[in-house]
Amino acid sequence: MCLVLLCGKEERVLGRMQAPGFCPHCGGKVEAVDVERRWRLCFLPICFKIKRNYSCTICARRLVLYY
Repeated sequence: MCLVLLCGKEERVLGRMQAPGFCPHCGGKVEAVDVERRWRLCFLPICFKIKRNYSCTICARRLVLYY
């Protein structure tokens, strides 16, 4: 319980743009979202990452790219 109170994760959306391709489930457009993530321990920053997430604009499913 104490660990939950001392650790924190913040997410902030940096930008959104249309990505190439279509959703395999419903055929909707794919949107790329840049997200900034910060992990904190007792208000001290531990980790800082910027990731790109892909999702469908119609069915709102999170899409995963396989190379």
